[in-house]
Amino acid sequence: MPSRSTTLRAKPTQCACLRLRKASRRVTQIYDQHLEPFGLTVTQFSVLGHLKRMDGIAIGALADVLVMDPTTLTRTLKPLQTIGWIASTAAMNDARTRRLHITGSGLAAYARAKPGWHAAQDTIAKALGGRDNERFAEVMDLVLERLAD
Repeated sequence: MPSRSTTLRAKPTQCACLRLRKASRRVTQIYDQHLEPFGLTVTQFSVLGHLKRMDGIAIGALADVLVMDPTTLTRTLKPLQTIGWIASTAAMNDARTRRLHITGSGLAAYARAKPGWHAAQDTIAKALGGRDNERFAEVMDLVLERLAD
């Protein structure tokens, strides 16, 4: 008797959006599983990593870099601010613009979680295999480049 997952398997779709969203959710689940012991989601980990490299970036600019809606980014930032891993300050030339900064405890949290991120990377690389893992990265970069605004 076929398993339930086999009988409920949908016919492959030609919809690029659906395929990409499903793949994105699966990859996100893998990263979140590996980062959960460190108290982070992959999105939060990514925000901390970007702030480590781009200290003082404005929320809107960070949203652009992450290809996120600013409102969604703001919701992601709240818990990181609450626990003190990031701080925001008013820009010197415009008090309405908020600049984001990673704190010392945020840097420490990011460093602690790095092994979880590496484990997720390894899980995906192993699942895809050598050449397919390289092709995956190349195709994703191509998608981001060609579909940019």
